[in-house]
Amino acid sequence: MSGFENLGLDEWLVKQCLSMGISKPSPIQSNCIPPILDGQNCVGCAKTGSGKTAAFALPILQKLSEDRYGPYALVLTPTRELAFQIADQFKVLGKEINISVTVITGGMDMVRQGQDLTVKPHIVVSTPGRLADHYESCDTFSLKKIKFLVLDEADRLLEDTGFAEQLEIIFKKLPEKRQTLLFSATMTPAIRQLQESSKEKVFSWSQSAVVATVDELDQRYVLMNADVKDAYLMHILDVYTIERSKSSIIIFTSTCKYAQILSMMCDDLGFPCVSLHSMLPQKYRLSGLTKFKSDQVKILIATDVASRGLDIPTVDLIINHNVPNRPRDYVHRVGRTARAGRGGMAITLVTQFDVHLTKTIESFINTKLTEHQTDEKEVMKLLTEVAVSRREAEIRLDERDFGEKRQINKRKKLILQGKDPEEEEEQKAKKMKQKDGKTKDQRDAEKLQRKEKFKNKFKKNIATKKVS
Repeated sequence: MSGFENLGLDEWLVKQCLSMGISKPSPIQSNCIPPILDGQNCVGCAKTGSGKTAAFALPILQKLSEDRYGPYALVLTPTRELAFQIADQFKVLGKEINISVTVITGGMDMVRQGQDLTVKPHIVVSTPGRLADHYESCDTFSLKKIKFLVLDEADRLLEDTGFAEQLEIIFKKLPEKRQTLLFSATMTPAIRQLQESSKEKVFSWSQSAVVATVDELDQRYVLMNADVKDAYLMHILDVYTIERSKSSIIIFTSTCKYAQILSMMCDDLGFPCVSLHSMLPQKYRLSGLTKFKSDQVKILIATDVASRGLDIPTVDLIINHNVPNRPRDYVHRVGRTARAGRGGMAITLVTQFDVHLTKTIESFINTKLTEHQTDEKEVMKLLTEVAVSRREAEIRLDERDFGEKRQINKRKKLILQGKDPEEEEEQKAKKMKQKDGKTKDQRDAEKLQRKEKFKNKFKKNIATKKVS
């Protein structure tokens, strides 16, 4: 099949794809669109960046154009950012028929969302938790007449136990007669089990590949001692941003606190960035992502909330600040670059404690990571500045009461263990004071001095490289 017109799509949809620069369907689109148009349930699995969203959005829009009413389709996705991205793609592809799309996620005004649902939008894109909350708190809307249910990133939705109760609440409110579409980057036992238990015929297509990641992705590692990991990160950023100033970079790390600390460090050391993690208010998450997508900021530091589905064409480098515990998470992370045939690089920072995890990942993706060359002498020059910057960031986080809810839970845990939370806090405060012993003004002055020194050091490096 050479083009979208051969898949049974209407002319207006083909023109809309061409206007977006999409002239040829990807394998998952070629294989899944015809059976969906024929009314079959569908399970589609393909590598990240292969066009899965369009594979379900295009046939849904065509069917909607034939019988316009709302809500017509419900799309469930595990993360807020992915929900907004899917909604944007529906709006662009469905511009010709003026479709209405509503996004229902946490962190937004629940009353306003309830009002949006009552006006019966054509497409509802939601995270399971917030939609389940709406069902339990009001009865002013109904999804009993939807024609399509889509589970995007189905492996995460079906295997994460946190979603199980919420999905149960939602599924009870949906019609039995509907088309169910499951899309994922990886075929998992949970998806197979759901497919086998279906009473109706299910069309299934999975991209057969020996390697779990795309050929255009250059996958590397840097081996180091855990104590100097942050210095290596800053060195890699320094070299890469000098060589490719127009490229965008995503740095993945394991926890919200690490993401916040790294973003403060990067900003402190002359690398403007934004952060994305679950402990940020939704408006900051959206504004940060918008800045990154629009190239106002070149570096995004995120937890795995950004590892699913996000499609940002300018991303050329992924850095794994930690080695993921699950190989599948690695695949999703590195899938944020080298999308739709473009090239990209992924660098994983491997410490002495991560070697076994790295070998597990290599076995899973059936690819050997190559060593990324770094200059250890240059890294050591940055070690002191980076260490001080990290300490500064940690102090500032403590002053902000970062993770207050988690602290409350920790206090509850201490009480259950028979310890005095106040006493524990006093001991911690004493240790902090002994280690630091500086006023805020002194720390701010040192911060500015260090920032200038660090920038000057980089300028010298640039000049040296140009001369050589």
